[in-house]
Amino acid sequence: MSNSSSSSSSPGSGSCRFADYFVVAGIDTDSGLEPDELSGENFDQSPLRRTFKSKVLAHYPQNVEYNPFDQDAVNMLCMPKGLSFRTQSENREPQFHSFLITREDGSRTYGFVLTFYEEVTCKQICSAMQTLYQMHNVEQYSGVYASSSCSMDSLASSIDDGDSTSLAKLQRYNSYDISRDTLYVSKCICLITPLPFMQASRKFLLQLHKAVTSQQPPPLPLESYIHNVLYEVPLPPPGRSLKFSGVYGPIICQRPGLSELPLFDFPLREAFELLGLENLVQLFTCVLLEMQILLYSQDYQRLMTVAEGITTLLFPFQWQHVYVPILPASLLHFLDAPVPYLMGLQSKEPNDRSKLELPQEANLCFVDIDNHFIELPEDFPQFPNKLEFIQEISEVLLQFGIPPEGNLHCSESATKLKNLVLDDLANDKKNGNLTGNTINMYELLKGNETLARLQALAKRTGVAVEKMEITAPPAAAKEKDTKCHSSEDELRDYKLTVQLREVFANRFTQMFADYEAFVIQPTQDMDAWLTNREQMQNFDKASFLSDQPEPYLPFLSHFIETQMFATFIDNKIVSLWEEKEPLLRVFDSRIEKMKIYSVRIPTLRTSNYQKCTVLKESALAIEQRLVKIDHTAIHPHLLDMKIGQGKYEQGFFPNLQSDVLSAGPTNNNRWANRSSTAQQRRKDRLRQHSEHLTLDNDLKEKYIQEARSIGKSLRQPKLSDLSPAVIAQTNWKFVEGLLKECRIKTKRMLVEKMGHEAVELGHGEANITGLEENTLIASLCDLLERIWSHGLLIKQGKSALWSHLLHYQETEEKRDATVETPVTAAPERRRSDSGLILPTLRVSLIHDMRHVQNMSEIKTDVGRARAWIRLSLEKKVLSQQLKQLMFNEGLIKKLYKRYAFLRCEDEKEQFLYHLLSLNAVDYFCFTSVFTTIMIPYRAVIIPIKKLSNSITTSNPWISVSGELGDTGVMQVPKNVLEMTFECQNLGKLTTVRIGHDNSGLLAKWLVDCVMVRNEITGHTYRFPCGRWLGKGVDDGSLERILVGELITPVVEEDLSKQCRTPPQLRSPTVARRLSITSLGGKTNKPNAGQIQEGIGESINNIVKHFHKPEKERGSLTILLCGEFGLVSALEQVFHHGFKSARLFQKNVFIWDFIEKAVTYFETTEEDEDCQENLLKLKGCSATFCQYVNAITAAPRSIGKDGKLQLLVCLGARDHLLPQWIPLLAECPVISRMYEDGALLRDHAAVNSLIRVLQTLHDFNITLEASLVKGIDL
Repeated sequence: MSNSSSSSSSPGSGSCRFADYFVVAGIDTDSGLEPDELSGENFDQSPLRRTFKSKVLAHYPQNVEYNPFDQDAVNMLCMPKGLSFRTQSENREPQFHSFLITREDGSRTYGFVLTFYEEVTCKQICSAMQTLYQMHNVEQYSGVYASSSCSMDSLASSIDDGDSTSLAKLQRYNSYDISRDTLYVSKCICLITPLPFMQASRKFLLQLHKAVTSQQPPPLPLESYIHNVLYEVPLPPPGRSLKFSGVYGPIICQRPGLSELPLFDFPLREAFELLGLENLVQLFTCVLLEMQILLYSQDYQRLMTVAEGITTLLFPFQWQHVYVPILPASLLHFLDAPVPYLMGLQSKEPNDRSKLELPQEANLCFVDIDNHFIELPEDFPQFPNKLEFIQEISEVLLQFGIPPEGNLHCSESATKLKNLVLDDLANDKKNGNLTGNTINMYELLKGNETLARLQALAKRTGVAVEKMEITAPPAAAKEKDTKCHSSEDELRDYKLTVQLREVFANRFTQMFADYEAFVIQPTQDMDAWLTNREQMQNFDKASFLSDQPEPYLPFLSHFIETQMFATFIDNKIVSLWEEKEPLLRVFDSRIEKMKIYSVRIPTLRTSNYQKCTVLKESALAIEQRLVKIDHTAIHPHLLDMKIGQGKYEQGFFPNLQSDVLSAGPTNNNRWANRSSTAQQRRKDRLRQHSEHLTLDNDLKEKYIQEARSIGKSLRQPKLSDLSPAVIAQTNWKFVEGLLKECRIKTKRMLVEKMGHEAVELGHGEANITGLEENTLIASLCDLLERIWSHGLLIKQGKSALWSHLLHYQETEEKRDATVETPVTAAPERRRSDSGLILPTLRVSLIHDMRHVQNMSEIKTDVGRARAWIRLSLEKKVLSQQLKQLMFNEGLIKKLYKRYAFLRCEDEKEQFLYHLLSLNAVDYFCFTSVFTTIMIPYRAVIIPIKKLSNSITTSNPWISVSGELGDTGVMQVPKNVLEMTFECQNLGKLTTVRIGHDNSGLLAKWLVDCVMVRNEITGHTYRFPCGRWLGKGVDDGSLERILVGELITPVVEEDLSKQCRTPPQLRSPTVARRLSITSLGGKTNKPNAGQIQEGIGESINNIVKHFHKPEKERGSLTILLCGEFGLVSALEQVFHHGFKSARLFQKNVFIWDFIEKAVTYFETTEEDEDCQENLLKLKGCSATFCQYVNAITAAPRSIGKDGKLQLLVCLGARDHLLPQWIPLLAECPVISRMYEDGALLRDHAAVNSLIRVLQTLHDFNITLEASLVKGIDL
């Protein structure tokens, strides 16, 4: 259960020694020169540039119970590129690097390695190298002479523009002659420790190496120092410092206290200098969002420094996925892992990024450390308050004299010039363990034309090539380097590191100060909770997000979906039953402290940036520990060694005497004695406890492991066994993990979406936001990219999915060209004989691809793949189209390796089944995101043929409006009821205005409905009408505003039924029902109670609308003018008890009552003796008359019901309805036009209506332009 970084705060269980093992690795003279095929080196390189197998030559002690020795892993990480050879003319400076091994349970062990060169004394090895050179030279020359003369020229010029002397020199420097040259081979010494004391380990190893190379033998045999560090130097207790002895001087290490940030001993300064602040913050954001991170450098220690630096800044969170800061060459296939990872890869040459072929780049953050450059994934959210955050970090860096833009120790142009000088020469930058030194390059190029030209160029461009780089460093400087750095520099580094970490930690303390309030506490015991962990919701995400400042939301909505956040919350819940996980304990105590000192009300979130206030005290704590040493370890002493062993020979690391190093001291010194004190026993108990293990309870451990991350058992690949079977098993785990992730993601999307839809239907509470939906869809896109890049052989561009789609498109188009398909088949199926039916929309993967390819707004393959996924999701064809793609066997076999996810039959089926479940809900994830694209629409007008002409002689027109805009008035071609038009994305469609100019003999027209379809997404909207358009019929309207409803897609044969006149059984729409009522129809009229309920419901829906976040509100027009909207509900009120009998065959409408009331108000204006209560209403009556007259005077031919609708909408917008209702109720005209029992003549009912309408005063209602066109107030 221990998490991937937990070991950084507590040592491997049971360890209380500073170091667990001392290791020597190098060449095994018995087995000779074995080429290292796994490192993937090619044999075109000269033998000195090739890699050969290294071996662990010795390790002490043989085994440590709590940290078993993994020989293969240690060998691979001590010498990730195997052995390398040099001659006396090449640079042989020792190089230091670190590594770490992550165990199965997630805990870590650290390795610190010093690689140096030793002369090869074995004659067989020297003659083997000579033979390899002779073979190599024969091949090279035969190859060169076989090639044309021009390639000879290019060979020479590539080395030095045809300078033959230099060519000869280069051959000499890149060759080996047994009679002339001395051969050297790399060897390394390594300390393996439970905690990452990098500085102390480095000093210890450098002093050991110095003892081997110096003129004088060391004061004691080397065994004494190694025995001392292995068995007599304890770990410093938390909050204390410790001094122990190296060969030439004291070495100090310190460990943070329990309330401080966990131990971190790598210099963060270096990470900031290497990348620059802006790049580092972007990388930090990518790591938080669990993208795939690939670090790239020639230097192993740089890889380690950046990887450890970036993961320590995550506090209190911990990276939960594959973590391999140094990826050995033999494990390159791991870059194929379809899971988030953080890996470091050694580059062979300064600029070989172009040659690096990566299987997946859609979600990859590529960090080229040496070139100060970072390639980011497309559109990911920025870290909250990024600018202020960068500003605060800059201030800390500048206090220590470090430029925030990073520091490559020279300008970019100087670096390029230097690279030109150094490239392709006999430096070891190609070979791995050691970086070249410019001093030899300079000797090599003395008197060289190229260098002269470069120096001249440098002078002209004003670039200073620093002298230090070209001349040999003075002996004194070298001397200083091997000694420990001045403690002052070291202290500055420690202080800078801790202050930078505090700034990062403070951001999370501020952002998650109230996180505990949103943790959903379990009701069952721990075992039950662990068993059901996967089904449990542990954190109230929606409430948490609703409590955050708006600018934080894009980042936070992504971040709370990550595995690291889930694990953090799991640890919080587990702490109910167990001791708190160390990082959580520190974090919680900081929040407590902040709340005590904080002046802000804890529940009020603010996006004001609050700086870190503990920088000085954190630096002071470290300084005090380093100045005043708490503990001193036993000094190294002579051991009981055999006479003649431990013999000193300068330049050679001795064969150590194993019997004195394989076991600890027998005498009970004070530290050994203390190891089993009561405190230690308590620690052991707690350790067992914290691992959730009672020895007989393997089941609990299993649950815990499963409860953790999907790819988490693969946090580090097995380094020891690389048989095909193991690789296959690893890939099988990946396939299972991807499937599981797909199941969880689709389930989450469904639950969230269905929860949301249930709320719109009035059940339960909303628990998804548009933001959250977008996050879930983005993470689905990411998952599909990872599935499509697993086991990929051939890819074009950065997106594996789009690459596959393009290959599919190519094969389909070739097939279509060869097979002559009858073109008439499709139109026949459309059956659009009378224009009354919307022709069926062809669902085709290739069509959808073409739509996406035509979108000029999208510039990249990753963007196109995401747009295609969103489109398929919105059309509900994602599963169906991916099935087409996945079951094209020929193409899959051509593009994918055997173990790829896409070639696992059962898993493919299950995967498609999970995606199919998403068809149960409606997404608008394409329409709502690509708001500026041009979209083709098709509109069909459907008249009621039985009662009127299907064609009108007048000139009809329509105007379509949506949430994002409208088309303006478009003339419909005469005698044609169907038209297509293209315009900028209208979003979800809301209204259609339809009308005609009343010309010709057959002008009157009874329209059933208008259908409009988005031809890209296939969304079809029905705008019911059921009324006449024409003078002297119905309410005399020549124009109507129709409110749309999205119709659910139907299978092709049902489509014709769907679009014809609705069957009699279906309840007609409100507008139509009202017109029938006004004709004195016999339909059941609603009673007063039902009408009042309808009013309440319609107002309630408007209130709910305004309580949603702005981006998710949907259409207000439907709530005002739709079937159960406010207009319809108020019409019911006005119709109740209305005397609507025909007077002389003429219909009476509500608008007639309104007009009569206006006439009454205008005539009583002059009458001074009007009743007192009407006096109060005089101001109201004036505005009422003004609005009615404006509607009557508008240059639109809307009928009487249309005018009433407009009046209600304007009254709602301007909050005037509660004033107008009593005005009409008090108006004497009412007694002539309404029966006694009418709602409008009931004082109690009118007062209740006014109160309900007043609730709308809190909201700012804006009306769609199509409703209020032409109204001049």
